[in-house]
Amino acid sequence: MKLLLPLLLLLCLELTLVCIYAEESSSIERNFNVEQISGYWFSIAEASDEREKIEEHGSMRAFVENITVLENSLVFKFHFIVNEECTEMTAIGEKTEKAGIYYMNYDGFNTFTILKTDYDNYIMIHLINKKDGKTFQLMELYGREPDLSLDIKEKFAKLCEEHGIIRENIIDLTNVSKSLIYFSYPEYLSN
Repeated sequence: MKLLLPLLLLLCLELTLVCIYAEESSSIERNFNVEQISGYWFSIAEASDEREKIEEHGSMRAFVENITVLENSLVFKFHFIVNEECTEMTAIGEKTEKAGIYYMNYDGFNTFTILKTDYDNYIMIHLINKKDGKTFQLMELYGREPDLSLDIKEKFAKLCEEHGIIRENIIDLTNVSKSLIYFSYPEYLSN
């Protein structure tokens, strides 16, 4: 009887951890529901094994505004800063034959996967870019709000490290993203 109580407590702890883990989803998992990622997002952080791609004036320094889910594609509405002005761009990620993997042409050929999301707070995306015989990785963290908790940011940093991207190559975009979106789209102030 003395052994039964600790075993039951251990079982409860394990079930709790399984439930917490099950709340997250990956696009390559069977329970991933792509329709739930549709809507407004904010760029929180970007990381790359080629940092210059995501630094100011880098070709991959983009600020997401919206993701629209269509039958066989994801439509991203982005903002870039070009010549000190906010420029809007729409990019379409087409489904591939592999579950949860999309491709798009922008500054080369890109394949990307939604690695983690809880749908209501954050989404983490891993992208591989191929151009002129060279390849680099890009990781993106988006939030439903203009900023996210330190726990989610740490989870993103660990995911970057798992993909070989060092912490020094993670750029926090929260201040830039908020300024850019609020300045360009004042209607966000009322949301």
